[in-house]
Amino acid sequence: MKLTTKGRYAVMAMADLASYSKEKPVSLSEISMRQNISIAYLEQLFIRLKNKKLVRSLRGSQGGYVLEKPASEIKISNIFYAVDEEIKTLNCKKDSKKGCTNKSVKCITHNLWDDLENHINKFFENVKLADLTKKLK
Repeated sequence: MKLTTKGRYAVMAMADLASYSKEKPVSLSEISMRQNISIAYLEQLFIRLKNKKLVRSLRGSQGGYVLEKPASEIKISNIFYAVDEEIKTLNCKKDSKKGCTNKSVKCITHNLWDDLENHINKFFENVKLADLTKKLK
């Protein structure tokens, strides 16, 4: 199982935003400097985060981004969903008639990896953005 850069960076950027936007909007250049993520990449991520109503942009010289709702209401799984990040432990599609082994059968360890994927997804359902910012203090 591997989490892509897109998913990791989205969570990092959202944790940064949750930590620093309490007093004023945060610019992507500030997040870029603190998290070492290119501004171009952040722009792509924040378009998706904004479309899923996780962040809001404020215009003007003091503009930037703020969270659309409290960090305590944003699940890590919401962030992954917003940027199309999937946690996959299986090579096959769960409901596919074609099995993991390119035959019509599941591999011998299919259920093990399927259970792991379910546990991981439940974990990210239960972790809130606020939980990450608490651990930073």
